Amino acid sequence: MLRLENIAKTFNPGTPDAKRAIGGLTLHVRKGDFISIIGANGAGKSTLFNAICGSFPVDSGRIVLDGQDVTMQPEHKRAKVIGRLFQDPMRGSAPNMSIEENLVLAAGSGGWLSRASRKERQALRDKLALLDMGLEDRMKQPVGLLSGGQRQALTLMMATLSMPKLLLLDEHTAALDPGTAEKVLNLTTRIVEENCLTCLMITHNMQSALDFGNRTLMMDQGSIVFDTEGDARAALTVDDLLEKFRQASGKKLDNDRMLLTK
Repeated sequence: MLRLENIAKTFNPGTPDAKRAIGGLTLHVRKGDFISIIGANGAGKSTLFNAICGSFPVDSGRIVLDGQDVTMQPEHKRAKVIGRLFQDPMRGSAPNMSIEENLVLAAGSGGWLSRASRKERQALRDKLALLDMGLEDRMKQPVGLLSGGQRQALTLMMATLSMPKLLLLDEHTAALDPGTAEKVLNLTTRIVEENCLTCLMITHNMQSALDFGNRTLMMDQGSIVFDTEGDARAALTVDDLLEKFRQASGKKLDNDRMLLTK
């Protein structure tokens, strides 16, 4: 489904500020995989997502999505088949526009909603009701007035409305309180599983990295240092992950944000 073949990226090459963000990374993602990705700050997680989305060109390697080489494809074209959520609930939607207007944009068909039948409008409300965030009767309300959890749930629906080939979740629950974060994560799992989406999810919560999805990756210094799934993954604890990190990187994890979410 997604193949990253020896991709590399260095920012500010040839200068004293040169920084290797991704170094010769190879990753094969199967259709329907839901992969949780963890790693300390600067490990290259968000840079990896930016490379997949085409936010910048990679220095070397190939990116193949659903059989098509997209290595040189611009970001706006990839955005048609890649959905993405960010940590900030303010991103991914237009705050001054209504829920209804945001859905029009997500549908990508201009005045589609204004031409929709009552049945089609009801179908949208029914989808909103499934989010269990109380949004189905607030279609005219500006999105900027929603809570962070409501907004992330709506953005998740918008990102998956057209069934993208790939869904990227960049710490999309990190800014939410624990209860709301768990609710959005459960909602994420349901949407991904019901629609058989292929999904990569960055998280700082190591327990979530083991509880959600079917595969866990750990990154360090722009490389994948650990990759587990199946029975081996099911048997792991957070302490096991910390030890795996020490073995793979030769150092202890010192990221307080991750350690506090053990």
